[in-house]
Amino acid sequence: MKTRLYRTGAAVLAALLLGGVVVYSMLNRRTLYTTTWFDLFDTVSVVKGYARSQAEWDAQMDALHDDLLHYHQLFDIYNHYDGMVNLYDVNAQAADDPVAVDEDLYRFLDWCVNTIYPLTDGATNIAAGSVLKLWHDARESDAPAPPEDEAIQQALAHISIENLQLDEQAQTVFFTDPAMSLDVGAVGKGYAVEQAAEAAEARGLDSALLNIGGNLRAIGEKANGEGRWTVGVENPWNNGPAYIQTVSLEPGYSLVISGDYQRYFEYEGVRYAHLIDLTTGYPARYCSSTAILAPSQGGGYADALSTALFCLPEAQGRAVLDAADGYEALWMYADETTAQSDGWPGQPAQ
Repeated sequence: MKTRLYRTGAAVLAALLLGGVVVYSMLNRRTLYTTTWFDLFDTVSVVKGYARSQAEWDAQMDALHDDLLHYHQLFDIYNHYDGMVNLYDVNAQAADDPVAVDEDLYRFLDWCVNTIYPLTDGATNIAAGSVLKLWHDARESDAPAPPEDEAIQQALAHISIENLQLDEQAQTVFFTDPAMSLDVGAVGKGYAVEQAAEAAEARGLDSALLNIGGNLRAIGEKANGEGRWTVGVENPWNNGPAYIQTVSLEPGYSLVISGDYQRYFEYEGVRYAHLIDLTTGYPARYCSSTAILAPSQGGGYADALSTALFCLPEAQGRAVLDAADGYEALWMYADETTAQSDGWPGQPAQ
């Protein structure tokens, strides 16, 4: 009798405990939300993630958008914004006198000059604005055509990073070459996404996937025990499924992709993409696309590396990658073959 009562009591206790777990799980279950913006970095931005309420999600997204918009304006080379000194102002004034900038911009420029430029063997060079402007204007014109070779060669004479003078104590920027200009399109978005993601994490956002114009950054994992965020590597060949591989992102990891299928024009049957080989001044033609998987807090480096590896021969790109500890890469070629670093984790898309 005692044994039967004991078993009955144990069963009741187990049922109560299980019921408590179920109730706790239901009360703490979070809902998936999605937010889309069209005013950042001239691209579409989509953030999806989990929160306990719409109000909680909206508050996180408002703060995240403010951070991203700050960097969008800070790195803009085409427009001035009241209340800040941005890259438009630097390009307009730094050849005449040193320009004082705020800590955010100075820290970024210093990182580009002293870390990214040597890391990428000069393939990611923010001082190459004179060349990049020629191709931007050609691409955006009513009748796109390649710039004249003479203009390209003249512009290449004004991309030396040595002519970008940073004064840490005064926190100023000065151009010793009046014809030089800055363009951070190869690295600015990735840096901004990483900075904004880290700030969001500090505010308590712990389950989200940022897709800012193809720069993908995982914050935590999916909620409710659903596992990691899975993302796709876009098909650069325009001949089949949207994705050729999938990648599971660990918390804090980023996937950044560069390709000749994103921004380009065609002239007399030849495609001219926006990614420029700074050794020639012409669009790089080594491959169709490169993808970089970055470890936690490495999204800014990933953006720089994706550009660099696209604009370098594979052998040189592998040497650059080897010097960047913890990063992996996938090269996609025009003949629809691929190559990858030893630790690349991509799986064929289903």
